[in-house]
Amino acid sequence: MASTQKNAIVSDKISGAKLLLECLVKQNVEIVFGYPGGAVLPLYDALYQNNIPNILTRHEQGAVHAAQGYAKSTGKPGVVIVTSGPGATNAVTGIADAMSDSVPLVVITGQVVTEGIGKDAFQEADILGITLPITKNNYQVRNINDLPRIISEAFHIATTGRKGPVVIDLPKDMTVCQTLGQADCPVDLESYHPNTEPSPLQIRRLVENLAAAKRPVILAGGGVVAAEASKELTYLAEKYQIPIIASLLGLGVVSSNHDLFLGMAGMHGSYAANMALVECDLLINLGCRFSDRLATSSKDFAKNATVVHVDIDPAEIGKVIPTTIPIVADVKKTLLALLDRECALPDTREWQNLCQKRRKEQPFKYDRCDNSEIKPQKVIELVGKLTKGNAIVATDVGQHQMWVAQYYPFKFAKQLITSGGLGTMGYGIPAGIGAKLGNPSKQVVVFVGDGGFQMTNQEFAILNEHQLAIKFILLNNSSLGMVRQWQEVFFDNRRSQSVFKNSPDFVMLAKAYGIEADRVDDPKTMEADFTTAFNKPGPGLIEVVVSATEHVLPMIPPGKANDQMMGVD
Repeated sequence: MASTQKNAIVSDKISGAKLLLECLVKQNVEIVFGYPGGAVLPLYDALYQNNIPNILTRHEQGAVHAAQGYAKSTGKPGVVIVTSGPGATNAVTGIADAMSDSVPLVVITGQVVTEGIGKDAFQEADILGITLPITKNNYQVRNINDLPRIISEAFHIATTGRKGPVVIDLPKDMTVCQTLGQADCPVDLESYHPNTEPSPLQIRRLVENLAAAKRPVILAGGGVVAAEASKELTYLAEKYQIPIIASLLGLGVVSSNHDLFLGMAGMHGSYAANMALVECDLLINLGCRFSDRLATSSKDFAKNATVVHVDIDPAEIGKVIPTTIPIVADVKKTLLALLDRECALPDTREWQNLCQKRRKEQPFKYDRCDNSEIKPQKVIELVGKLTKGNAIVATDVGQHQMWVAQYYPFKFAKQLITSGGLGTMGYGIPAGIGAKLGNPSKQVVVFVGDGGFQMTNQEFAILNEHQLAIKFILLNNSSLGMVRQWQEVFFDNRRSQSVFKNSPDFVMLAKAYGIEADRVDDPKTMEADFTTAFNKPGPGLIEVVVSATEHVLPMIPPGKANDQMMGVD
């Protein structure tokens, strides 16, 4: 009898790899992005027998960016599995990008066996030390029985408070040893309790200031997207007739054609939005961290305004701009509390008229009469028409990213998938793939430049394998456009290493991956040629040869105030 009982116990044991996958199932993980290697072979062997699909990217950086695109477009945490050493270090850029943009990720990095840690074993890297500054938290599994707790805590930390990446470093021996551990494990973190409820006192102060305001403005940041508070923000703005401006990551929280929306603010923002920041007497910041691309001169920023800053991360409040009314809370809960309070309606008619006058008289503009070359802004406007503003739009980083922010007609939150804080070239292609995998029924369009395209185009190999009908628009200006623009404006036209003298045939490169590809280079037939290419079924690359001298305007020179814009009449 004793022997039978013993055998029964042994048969109930499972490997650490299988336990980890059971934990992921408990966390409702639908998909993982990853790349196998020696340290995670037992985990991938278990994955072979599991029903969680793994998207085999062609580079670990691509895996993390794809997980970011999935997370940003769905609101669910992205999950990544990479091997030790170079596999883990290749993931660092994506982890840092996710930390900067508050993207919920759980990144599982393989590690050498526990006994080999610290002994320079093959493919060992101190991933805990490397990722400490760029994660919300990181773990190294030293006892297999701790794995369920670590997984539960990692997902909880990644998806609550200010969202962000969490790394789990997993020694190889932890994946093969046997355990009786259970996948269920409640989270009990005494020192981690993000505050989500707004202070009634601060809400009262905000209501009092709003009632007295003559020139209020709402600044919508990525925190509105994370809190899924678009509807509440719109209600508030319409109730009190408050103009709305957005940061780059806040685009889409209110439709770009809404009567109260003045556009994106900051370095390449609209004249109306930047002037509203300069002249407002009440600035209600909802989930925006006042980066230097928005608050271009902190000493001159909103000098005449009472500043209200709502952010779930207390470290952001007062970090850049002095704050009169700090509210550490969830944006949605704050807006609901504010909407529940009775407040005298401020008289904003004169302010509204001024803001709308500026919006109409100083729109984003380019030379629409120049038919000698294809203008990139025109291409983006055309994509907006072809998609009716309903596509999920991913971008790489550079001039095209800013033109997309200016000219694409965004309508809803989680629509723009882009690298904001870190500005990572190579982000666009894998992020667009992740967005499509998370939203298979939605149209996904990716804008890239010829620089960023050459960093991660190997991920094209995924498209046909998973039948991802994504359209990639490559705006080819034969240069690192934004670098070149800065050199032309601030470095006396010295284009040091910013112009590509030799580039591959991008159409042939896409076709090598079995992807339909077209080149559009005639400004006279651009619209018809582009429309024909765009309407082809399946995944496709459309290379558009655009102006090699176009600048993104308006532009605020670095260190200048928001009203010191170049390119404004």
